[in-house]
Amino acid sequence: MMKQEKIKVVKELKQMASKYEVVGILNLHKMPAKQLQGIKQSIKESAAIKVAKKTLLEKVLKESGKEDLISKIKDEPALLFSNDNPFKLFKIIKKSRTSAGAKVGDIAPNDITISKGPTSQAPGPAISTFQKVGLKTTVEKGKIAIAQDKVVAKAGDVINEDHVNVFSLMKLEPMEVGLDLLAVFEKNIIYDRNVLDVDTEEYLRNIELSVHQALNLSLNTGYLTSETAPIAVHKAFIEARQLALEANILDASVIGDLLAKASREAKALEDAAPIKSE
Repeated sequence: MMKQEKIKVVKELKQMASKYEVVGILNLHKMPAKQLQGIKQSIKESAAIKVAKKTLLEKVLKESGKEDLISKIKDEPALLFSNDNPFKLFKIIKKSRTSAGAKVGDIAPNDITISKGPTSQAPGPAISTFQKVGLKTTVEKGKIAIAQDKVVAKAGDVINEDHVNVFSLMKLEPMEVGLDLLAVFEKNIIYDRNVLDVDTEEYLRNIELSVHQALNLSLNTGYLTSETAPIAVHKAFIEARQLALEANILDASVIGDLLAKASREAKALEDAAPIKSE
């Protein structure tokens, strides 16, 4: 890249860094160009991605007052610009992950299973290819069939050439590729990926649990608040009413229930010891 081109890139990125509220650091290591273009297109309403040499990105961050992000740069970096909330942005990026074929040296993201059933492969060398990863095969209707389900690579295993050959025959794309958002800068605060990666459902469940526990603590200790006072009054009314019924205390609010109670007790007594009336 010529000097004038570098100056132009730095100028453009600095303008974007001042225009957008959120600036993030991406790691594009092992990101296929095809998938990158697809992801950029899918998130274009939320964010813009700019790729440049590491030295230029460091210069942009330093001159735009975001030098604290420089330490977050890793492998093959790119800058991400957005006006979205950082947590919402991370969620959007996480959902944009797509499947891709495996390469030798990749790490299995989860257990990779080859399921029982027919394949499109004719008997021949392919049988040996399948057997190299522990697959049991048969021949059905002139085609190779997998005899039983088999986990050919466990999560964390290193993908080797035998795996790649089988995935190619089966047309499997067991890998996940996507943007790796390392950190974002917003209003002089840096959010690392471990902070941004929030399980929304679990977060809401924890809030609900906290609210219930706070309400119970308030009620059980008699520490009333505007939220718990109505509940405490209702609880006291029910307990007072129950006490009046159990102690046969005559009051206009329970007289009906006391008469009904007396009627039930009289009926029970009559059933237990029948009394003949003359």
